[in-house]
Amino acid sequence: MKIGLVGGGTGGHFYPLIAVAQELVTSSTKPELYYFGPSPYNKEMLGNYNIKYVYCPAGKLRNYFSIQNFIDIFRNFFGIFIATIKLFIIYPDVIFSKGGYTSVPILLAAKFLRIPVVIHESDAVPGRANKMATKQAKYIAIAYDDAAQFFPPEKTALVGIPLRNEIKNIPPDPFTLLNIPQDKPLIYVTGGSSGAERLNSIILRSLSLLLPHYRIFHQTGPTNLDEMKLSAQSLLDGNPDLDSYYLEGTIPANMVSALMSAASLIITRAGSTTLFEVAFHGKPAIIIPIPEDVSRDQRTNAYAYARSGGATVIEEHNLTQSLLTQEISTIINDQNRYQEMSRAAKDTFLDGAAKKVADILISIGTEHGS
Repeated sequence: MKIGLVGGGTGGHFYPLIAVAQELVTSSTKPELYYFGPSPYNKEMLGNYNIKYVYCPAGKLRNYFSIQNFIDIFRNFFGIFIATIKLFIIYPDVIFSKGGYTSVPILLAAKFLRIPVVIHESDAVPGRANKMATKQAKYIAIAYDDAAQFFPPEKTALVGIPLRNEIKNIPPDPFTLLNIPQDKPLIYVTGGSSGAERLNSIILRSLSLLLPHYRIFHQTGPTNLDEMKLSAQSLLDGNPDLDSYYLEGTIPANMVSALMSAASLIITRAGSTTLFEVAFHGKPAIIIPIPEDVSRDQRTNAYAYARSGGATVIEEHNLTQSLLTQEISTIINDQNRYQEMSRAAKDTFLDGAAKKVADILISIGTEHGS
């Protein structure tokens, strides 16, 4: 059996694909796996699971005017041509798509070649690629109830988000693994794989108020790391609590699990994969979504998740040092509220998404191959 994987150009698309791949490679079927896209995203991780990378160009259609939109239209036509040839040669039994612009050429080529498709929608409001694939999809997995209204009920199922084994593997003593003392509550701040410039800036300016009371582990994204280090050194020069601040660009999955286990509170953007990781660890969160004019899905995700009671939402245009520090203090110092938020976060998590999707792929792939 051959299974194709495609989706996005971010960790929020890529890592759920890997979570499903982890289930597929341990199944009795042991299918051959192929990852299609303009880049391998994480070549080492693909290699770990013997996933063959297949180059397929794709163009991004932006919500704002850009000369790149015109260039990317031609890139998409070229991508469809390349995808059709490569899919015809490999001819997977089924394709699993996480959506995103990189999936469009593959989905269109699969439709032409009559290769069955399974899609997964991480967001509360579906992206354009998954909306486009609604009719051709044999099965549609969703992470939020809110997304059900956009898809045919007879082939749509609420499964949650596939999480990698490394994220779900909780270390017995996360503080020792992280080499962080337990003298103060730990706050984990993450901007996702691409970082978050305004969030990073507010955290830096709030350190003098936060560090006397908390330890802060700040994941900034690789692009901003050097600049952030210089700013932090300047702001914290002579600060007696300097050793309570930890700064990293990217973090391996086992450390993410340790941080989420050890943290008393998580401050995050509203990427769905990260929110479900927070829910799995049952931690209260402050969500600061990317504004709608930049990302169409994050604000909707934030409020869909927060309705459970596991998080509060601060919109970026309202974000100030005083509001952030006050909200942190209110959550951590009110034990009743803290416990309620923790319980609500745990109740939000849906387990077994990766296994459910893997089983569906094998079932559809078997039917198509017979």
